[in-house]
Amino acid sequence: MIVLGIDPGLANTGYGVVTRRGRRVVALDGGVIETAAGLPIERRLADVFAAVDALLEEHSPNAVALEELYFGQNVRTAFAVGHARGAVMLAAGRHGVPCTGYTPQKVKSSVCGHGRAPKDQVARMVQSLLDLPELPTPDHAADALAVALCHVNCAPLTTALTAAHA
Repeated sequence: MIVLGIDPGLANTGYGVVTRRGRRVVALDGGVIETAAGLPIERRLADVFAAVDALLEEHSPNAVALEELYFGQNVRTAFAVGHARGAVMLAAGRHGVPCTGYTPQKVKSSVCGHGRAPKDQVARMVQSLLDLPELPTPDHAADALAVALCHVNCAPLTTALTAAHA
């Protein structure tokens, strides 16, 4: 299974690609899609869409895992994140790749063992779990890798539960 994890944002959309190799999960790619603040929102969303579309072409993931909106943010930020999530989901839909959303607390709990882990702890755990030579940077890329790890860890249980209730 190859998973594209996304930490959505209008200015910075983090991405991380992971796959399971035997008993290990390894990182295939990671980084940040940046858009220029001076551009109109529709141009910035088109840029996010195009970059995610290219990642889907390059890695052919089986799933896209997205961080859900965190409603503690201000409304303007929440709308911008929601728009970016929509651009990512549109790209995934175009490729027929299913999307799953995870709350920040679920991601942190899956990767760190508790849902209130600070960003530096998340980055250190991502580094450890993926056996990376150094901390993943910037934060958006580390968060996206954490979202992908969360999906890899949660997907088998979700599939089993869905099958049990069918």
